Amino acid sequence: MWVTNFVAERCYDQFGGVTDDDYAWIKLGATPFAFSQRNKFTVVRCDDFALIQGSNGGDFSSGCLGLCSRSDDVPDGYCSGIGCCQTAIPKGLKTYNSTLLTLRNHIGVVSFNPCGFVFLGEEESFQFRGVRDLVNASEFLTRVQTMVFTVLEWVIESNRSCIEANECKGNSSCVDTDIGGYRCSCNDGYDGNPYLDPGCHDINECDDKSNINCYGECVNTAGSSSCTCKPGYTGDAKTPYGCRPIANGSKFPMTVFTLALGFGFVALLSGVIAIFFGVRKRKLIKLREKFFEQNGGVFLKQKLNAPGSSEAVIMFSSEQLRKATGNYSEERIIGQGGYGLVYKGILPDKRVVAIKKSKLVDRAQSEQFINEVLILTQVIHRNVVKLLGCCLEEEVPVLVYEFISNNTLFYHIHDRSDGRSWLSWENRLRVATEAASALGYLHSQAVTPIIHRDVTSTNILLDGNYTTKISDFGASRLVPLDHDEVTTLVQGTLGYLDPEYFYTSQLTDKSDVYSFGVVLAELITGQKPLCANRTNDDKNLATYFVKAMNENRLFKIVEPQVLREGTLEQLQVAGELVKRCLNLHGNDRPTMKEVAMELEGLKRFKTHLWNQQQTHEESRSLILEVEQYDLYEVPLIPYSSNEWESYSGSANTSFKESKPR
Repeated sequence: MWVTNFVAERCYDQFGGVTDDDYAWIKLGATPFAFSQRNKFTVVRCDDFALIQGSNGGDFSSGCLGLCSRSDDVPDGYCSGIGCCQTAIPKGLKTYNSTLLTLRNHIGVVSFNPCGFVFLGEEESFQFRGVRDLVNASEFLTRVQTMVFTVLEWVIESNRSCIEANECKGNSSCVDTDIGGYRCSCNDGYDGNPYLDPGCHDINECDDKSNINCYGECVNTAGSSSCTCKPGYTGDAKTPYGCRPIANGSKFPMTVFTLALGFGFVALLSGVIAIFFGVRKRKLIKLREKFFEQNGGVFLKQKLNAPGSSEAVIMFSSEQLRKATGNYSEERIIGQGGYGLVYKGILPDKRVVAIKKSKLVDRAQSEQFINEVLILTQVIHRNVVKLLGCCLEEEVPVLVYEFISNNTLFYHIHDRSDGRSWLSWENRLRVATEAASALGYLHSQAVTPIIHRDVTSTNILLDGNYTTKISDFGASRLVPLDHDEVTTLVQGTLGYLDPEYFYTSQLTDKSDVYSFGVVLAELITGQKPLCANRTNDDKNLATYFVKAMNENRLFKIVEPQVLREGTLEQLQVAGELVKRCLNLHGNDRPTMKEVAMELEGLKRFKTHLWNQQQTHEESRSLILEVEQYDLYEVPLIPYSSNEWESYSGSANTSFKESKPR
């Protein structure tokens, strides 16, 4: 069984300081699974070494060291110990943890190697790409997590031996394993399921021309096959021209016979190739028709042909999208969500689009999927990524969206290399307001209310003008007009998932409000939703933020740039709004429309009424304490009494706290 890889990483700045640190610890426990020896413990990068410790019935530890001082020394194409090191693991390994260490904190190699990585993955699926893997850390991490998997072995756990169990069916044999338990395996020359009656079936080797060499007459036998020369010939039928005519005194010219045989063979080969490609093309057409029907294509056509239907859905063919993405080339991958891969595509009319190839879907839900596609194509909002159309001729549905070029909000908050960006407090408020407005539109103004179900900073995109775009509706659900909630399997992203939805499986629009509250907390604090550097109780940003609000420590966790640029009143109001969004009880949270209105009010609220000079001095002291090296100072302009009363009247709900529970 292949499972998603877990990559531990450690990154350094030019002074040797650690900027990112993550470790791997996986325990299979009392399961029938163990890590296969097809995996190799792999360390990638220079100046790094890693230790692996685990248990396979006994203690196990090993390590691997990757060294290089110049990029020119790193070989391309194989893992030799220079920039990349691999070591084997023992049989039956059930638990392991890995620690990534360094010799000199990457000082001297940080220009071409800022990070180190370690993972346990299938050896055959990983190929070291030399300096490219050292320089492009994010590209390497994405490739390993999506293309290199961890292989697990499994056994039937039993306190009986193979012979005692007697569970293997016909034409199969039972094998005891080194890690306990046993497996059933088909005998040579047989294929099928050895655990179910009637067991494995005979393979007709004569039909598989690619795996058998027979230049005479092939006869299938039980578990094998025989190859003999045709009547009138003798010799070895398993080699080309191995069969020779039996001598009978004929004086027929051998040259003529050989030429005739050669031309006949060429003609036969040409005919076979033509038939092969013809059959293959027909099979491909039938397969696409089958996928089209399974994915709800017939139902979609009926909807489009119905009176009064919209023609907004474009039905793309499989050939169009394969050509647009270079046959879904790995180099065209621009993102990966929980519900599929996203490729950059160029249509024949030169339009650049984002093409999302979904994971396998439930065929029983194809009608609901088509209904959601029809609804989403009618969603017209400047802050929602436009769905242009779909292709149903692939095994899984393929959706085509407008292309958004300026990366995700998560990137602009957390992945800035220079430490500063365009993401000022004013821009943060604008992005939050636009995102809240779009979600409010989906909840209350769309033709059929839509719950996004996966509101995260990675699903909020920014276009070339830094306009906010809500994306990735792979987990979204339509809400019937006479219902306030939908019962569904719990899906979402850790760190953003609504606790009430997690425990009850009752999905409401307030679940999106909770997730959006986590995004607001990211914008205010600049911290990630889940952070291993905080204490155990505070690893979750939502818990960490609410705790800080309850203890009046908001200004201690606000990002320094935000603290400089925003007034303390704005930050206090924003903090109270986040706290209400993160309320554990959905009924006590505001609606997205109310959140959008309060954020719009915060955008207009620029200054604050200072009643006491002492408070003013304390706040300025707080700003200077957080960051002594400010490049500029934001003057604190007091409000007049009339202006303060006007603002308080329009935004007084922002200061309300959630009901205690």
